[in-house]
Amino acid sequence: MDDAHPSNDIRLREGASIAQRLIKAGFAAAVALCFTPGLFTHDTTEVIISVAALLVGAALIAGVMLAPAVVWIITPDEILIGHQRPFGRLHTRVVAKDDVRALQVSGSRSAKARFQLTFTLASGERLTSPPISDVTHVRETVARIAAQFDVPDVEAPANPVDASNPEMYLGEPIAPFSSRDIWIVAAITAILCAVPYAYKLWRGLTPGWLDIALLPLGAIAAFAVYKLANRMTGAFWIVRENDIRIERIWGDGSPREDHIRGHDVKAISVERRGRSEDEHCLVQIRLQSGRRFRSPRIGSRLEARAVGTEIVRRLAITPENNQI
Repeated sequence: MDDAHPSNDIRLREGASIAQRLIKAGFAAAVALCFTPGLFTHDTTEVIISVAALLVGAALIAGVMLAPAVVWIITPDEILIGHQRPFGRLHTRVVAKDDVRALQVSGSRSAKARFQLTFTLASGERLTSPPISDVTHVRETVARIAAQFDVPDVEAPANPVDASNPEMYLGEPIAPFSSRDIWIVAAITAILCAVPYAYKLWRGLTPGWLDIALLPLGAIAAFAVYKLANRMTGAFWIVRENDIRIERIWGDGSPREDHIRGHDVKAISVERRGRSEDEHCLVQIRLQSGRRFRSPRIGSRLEARAVGTEIVRRLAITPENNQI
């Protein structure tokens, strides 16, 4: 998918590659197969659970492997839509410029740096495009399409990573947890670890080694919650010209700031932190000092690459340090 195409066309694509489909299908199959031993028992409940798990696994595999790939090519005069399922025929549709009556831009709840176009046709039908990959130029792309199709009053989306913003925002502004909430969670952690030991004593049974071992582990876990809870708030990146300000919280609740400048960067790359390249990609920066900074989750690999490219431009990172 390449929205910044050399011609006047805007290309939008959606759909996982065959390799990504096989990985997802293999994971679903492995989980489903974990329940197969229940089929060989004489317990009716276990047999029902195993059959249900296998059916759900088969449905997930079918959904992953049969999900369609969609491509939109938006030209100044028409929209060409291609729709194809794996091993199936390519179905195409052409929407003429005169058929378009309205254009809206919708965001995503799962990823703030994700936007889709919704066209309303003369017939009343609404067509929603695949996500815009170059998320740093959403306003420019939307304004260009609105001008091409003569659609008035298209509201520009609030885009925290748009290149037209003096400051790009990655993640959410952070604030420390209240001391009361931290104490409550720490206490609950310690109590839960002490429940097996207390239950054995209450029933007049002798606690086992695991019950006894959970007592100090509970104390350690409660102490870790107390000390590290605020560090779990994540980070908030503010990307400006020649500088990135990274806001975080120390364990005691005090704010912490780090600054990154172009000459500090040894390497910048896109990294996946999760199961899917469609949702869990981010930008990683490695400094000359050896420290590493990972941005908040951005979205797909293409969306993260677009944000990383804008960071490279703003910080004037040299080409030899750019691994995006």
